[in-house]
Amino acid sequence: MAVDRTPVLKRCRSLGMEPMYLGIDKKSNRQLVRSSRKMSEYGLQLREKQKAKFIYGVLEKPFRNLYAKAERMKGLTGPNLMILLELRLDNVVFRLGLARTRKEARQIVDHKHVLVNGKCINIPSYRVKAGDKIEIREKSKSSQRYKDILEATSGRLVPAWLEADQENLCGTVIETPLREQIDVPVNETLIVELYSK
Repeated sequence: MAVDRTPVLKRCRSLGMEPMYLGIDKKSNRQLVRSSRKMSEYGLQLREKQKAKFIYGVLEKPFRNLYAKAERMKGLTGPNLMILLELRLDNVVFRLGLARTRKEARQIVDHKHVLVNGKCINIPSYRVKAGDKIEIREKSKSSQRYKDILEATSGRLVPAWLEADQENLCGTVIETPLREQIDVPVNETLIVELYSK
């Protein structure tokens, strides 16, 4: 399995985004020295794609497959792509406050701690649907890890399209999110332009 081992803060600086979108509270003290050269149109498009891939922790091939799926769906490709990324199981676990970062959410799903509608799912890219109930399995609920996680994520806002019950370590997907409800700093139209070349 391929793993991105780039230092997170360094990557955030190079992509010009805040680490808080990954669930990380740290701030980098260093400033990225940008060259005075203007970035090309292709460079801007590529950076938006890299930003989306980095935030959601998706590699190139799965990202391209998601793009193809978004293209086949009704409506605009860009917002469809963002909605598909947002409905990944690891992202929903992160959004519900059951993990501190998206990487941790992915690990929790990988290690079979998550049940979707009572069934154990260990595929981070599993797409949840409206009405799905996501919970941490009974055996893991009592572990110290989740007490620490709840303490760290207690102040985090849960999006309107999700309903979280942090006491019982579970949540429900109320509806499919709209693009306006996704607070990720990615300009998806540039990604569409990049792939449609």
